[in-house]
Amino acid sequence: MNTQAIFDIESQHTSGLYSKRPVAIVRGLGARLWDSDGREYIDCVGGQGAANLGHCNPAVAAAIAQQAQTLISCPEMFYNDRRAELEAKLSSLTGMKRVFLCNSGAEANEAAIKFARLSTGRTSMVATMRGFHGRTMGALSATWEKKYRQPFEPLLTGVTHVPYNDLAALEAAVTDQTAAVLLEVVQGEGGVNPGAPEYLLGAQELCRARGALLIIDEVQTGFGRTGRMFAHQHYGIQPDLLNLAKSIAGGLPMGATLIGERVGDLPAQTHGTTFGGNPLACAASLAAIGYLEEHHLPEHAAELGAWFKAALAEIQSPLVREVRGLGLMVGMELKQKVTPYLQALMAEGVMALPAGLTVMRFLPPLVIEKDDLVKVVETVKKVLA
Repeated sequence: MNTQAIFDIESQHTSGLYSKRPVAIVRGLGARLWDSDGREYIDCVGGQGAANLGHCNPAVAAAIAQQAQTLISCPEMFYNDRRAELEAKLSSLTGMKRVFLCNSGAEANEAAIKFARLSTGRTSMVATMRGFHGRTMGALSATWEKKYRQPFEPLLTGVTHVPYNDLAALEAAVTDQTAAVLLEVVQGEGGVNPGAPEYLLGAQELCRARGALLIIDEVQTGFGRTGRMFAHQHYGIQPDLLNLAKSIAGGLPMGATLIGERVGDLPAQTHGTTFGGNPLACAASLAAIGYLEEHHLPEHAAELGAWFKAALAEIQSPLVREVRGLGLMVGMELKQKVTPYLQALMAEGVMALPAGLTVMRFLPPLVIEKDDLVKVVETVKKVLA
């Protein structure tokens, strides 16, 4: 199918909910993408964080192919070998013994909100300004961006938003009616804002002192992205509920909520999902995690990310306000809107994405090599000039 035909058919039938770039991506491999005209791109969108292992990862593809010929669907009313193995693996990686498997980051956040309310008997929640947790009704209630929220109000009541990295504001907001505090270790959609260690540790201490649960949203930061398997591990934090998705299954749709010891028993039938924990996604996830570990991709992200952030920060441009990030999750904040510069990057063969109106965000697959990132830095420098 030629490019114009793809544009015409999809434009005719799409929901209209997405702003689309004028390109049709038809193939990927590692940290590269190709469009329908055969043009090659260095991918720093990374499936919005879902492609940590790169496109068409051979280990994940092989696991999917084998499992697809063995068993695809198996609801949690039955035990399953792939699910059992994955749950044990996630538990060993996090020290959290219970696992709820679902299909997306928003679902993982929804589950955590329900579990927190069920466990504590409380109904209020504290989230942060610029936080993003998904677009389903509960997750949306915790999301800050007003343009996402306002068309669907009224949302959950009792949700308070406080400034990120402001421990005093958090302390003032958490009461004896707070079921949970919901935080990202690095705010992704909100501008690539890393949490200060003292803020994140202080939030944990505050929750424990006041009987609230600490929910850590690692939908975007999980699975090696920041230079550790999970971003909270940089600071020795132990979440009560840990939400994962995006790269958990090498790009296949999957999510998980891990449940800590401070969360009480969750009665049967109080939550569930048809596709959660299906053997196909579990097999993909086991392969993805195995590949991350075998190829030391978190360590690669730490080393290469530090270089990449420093190299971007060295670009001399009056347009640049700040470069920040952790591992291979890097944001460059400009003094004006980033859309024209993202378009210019794409024209030069580099895909990147925004984080708000003024931040250029880079989420390359963790398999990317330094030579590609050198080209990305050179291209950014060119378009800013």
